[in-house]
Formats: sequence, structure tokens, C-alpha cells
Amino acid sequence: MTTLATTRPSLRGPVRVLVRQHRTALWAALALLLAGVGAVVAMRVWIAVRSSEELCADGDVTPCGDTTYLTTYARTSTETFLSEGGTTMVLLAALVGVFVAGPLIARELDSGTFRLAWVQSVSPTRWLVARLALPLVLASAGCVVLMAVYHWGRAFASDYPYTYNLQWYAEGVYPGLGPVLLGYTVLAVSLGALCAVLLRRTLLAASATALLYGLTFVTMTKVRHHLWQPVRLTGDVRPEGAAWYVRSGMLTSSGKEVGRENCYTVDGFVDPTACMRHRGGVTFFLDHHPASHFWPLQLVETGILLALAALALALAFRMLRRRHG
Repeated sequence: MTTLATTRPSLRGPVRVLVRQHRTALWAALALLLAGVGAVVAMRVWIAVRSSEELCADGDVTPCGDTTYLTTYARTSTETFLSEGGTTMVLLAALVGVFVAGPLIARELDSGTFRLAWVQSVSPTRWLVARLALPLVLASAGCVVLMAVYHWGRAFASDYPYTYNLQWYAEGVYPGLGPVLLGYTVLAVSLGALCAVLLRRTLLAASATALLYGLTFVTMTKVRHHLWQPVRLTGDVRPEGAAWYVRSGMLTSSGKEVGRENCYTVDGFVDPTACMRHRGGVTFFLDHHPASHFWPLQLVETGILLALAALALALAFRMLRRRHG
């Protein structure tokens, strides 16, 4: 009696081939990662060194007792660099998606070299899974490292007075502080796979991935403050801490909102408060997101991005099976 041993298909072989084929790109990605980490470390060391030269204990470089406040060049440069750190990491994730769409998948479909793998007992599904697993694992690990270093650098810079553009809700900061960056990374890889399978042309697939990813990022940035119900304050009360101001204006006696934008004319704002009162406003209101809304906003946005990524992956595999069985 002959026993037939069954073995589970392994991705080890296809992944090893991918690493050999694209080792130059992998080294370039590692260099970018080290450059980002090194830049943050260098900025922090720069601030620490210059801080010893400051004249006042509060970090003011002007003579003590002067009413003018002036920070060091090291600190302002670091704040400017870190203020776009989140956006930079989102763009790096976009590069991963473009690479997946172009050189990793579409180029092989375009040139026909995928047939060499498929005739070696590698099914189309395993072939695509291997091309998604490697960038997903490496890019996600890189995101975690960059986020940790970014948190470290931002926390150090934020300890000084009069820090600007490093608030948790700033457009250039927010994506780099939480799981939403992983959501963008997974979405970029998924969109790359979908565009590659659909278009099968390297440049066209890469361009379509960048376009779809960019549209998603811009849209989410514009609607982000709607992803969680803001808190409303009325009267002259102002929120404490690092609150994200969403909308302000006045309420009429019937509860209707009269915003400052309703008082804008071709000549600009003359007296917005008088204008809103003239339109029936009786009390001020302020909608805002307190710092406690950071995680709800992050999780909702991440969930939306992962849902879009799952949809893109499902379409990519379905299209691959329809065309190649």
C-alpha cells in the first residue's frame, strides 16, 4: 500500500525569489528608513546641544527679562521638519504601493515572465499572495519603527514653550502618530495589486495607484473631523488642553447656527460678531475635538482604510482568478 504524503504549499520559495529579484529596491527602502531615523536623532541632538547655549532657563535665547521671545534656530528647524513627518510617512507608504503596482506585479504580467513561476507548481493565487506578503510585512515593520522614532522626537520638541505645528491634530503630524499610518500602508499595497492586475502595464498601474491613493488621502484629510462627533461648548467657555477647533459661530434663539463664514463679503470681515448678532445670533458656540478624541478618530479612519484595502484585495484576486483560473 502506497502512502501519499500531502504537503501544504509554502510561500518560502516565491518570497526568496522575490527578495533576490528586488534586492536593490529592498536596500533602497532600508536606506530610506535609516535616513528617516537618523534625521530625527540628529535633530534631537542638535536641539540638546544648542540648548546649552541659551541664555535663559525657559529656553529663550534673548537676554533674560527681554519681552521678545526668540527660540533657537535648531528648535525652529526641528519643529518645521517634524511638522510634516506624518505626511512624509504617508508618502513613503505611497511609494510602496507604486512599487507593488509597477515593478512587482504589473511588469511581470506585462512581460509574461509570470508564466515561468506558474508552470513550476506555483498557482496564480500563491504567486500574488507572495507578492503582497513581502511588502506588507516589511512596510508595516518599517512604519512601526518610524512611528516610534517620530513619537520620541516630537515628544522632545514639544517639551519646549511656544511649540508650533506639532499638535496631535495637525495635518502633517496626525498620520504619523497612530495606526492610521498602517491603514494607509495596507491600502497602498492593496491598491497597487488591484491596479496591476486590472491594467497589466507597469507605468499605467503605478500612476493609477498613486492617483487613487492620493485621492483617498486628500479626502480622508478633509473629512477627518467628521469621523467622530465633536464636543460643543456654548457661551464664552473655552476647552482646556490641546483641543482641535472644528467650527465656531453663534446660535440663534431657535438653535440655528450662524457661522463666521456667513459674514464674509468681498470686502472681508468687518465685524463678524456684530454681523452674527445682526443675523439673530444670541450666544457663541464652539465645536471641538478634545485630546481624548485622538484614538476614536484614529481607529475609525484606520477601519475605513482597512475596509477599502480589503475590497481592493478581493477585487484583485477575483480578477486574477477570472483571467487565469
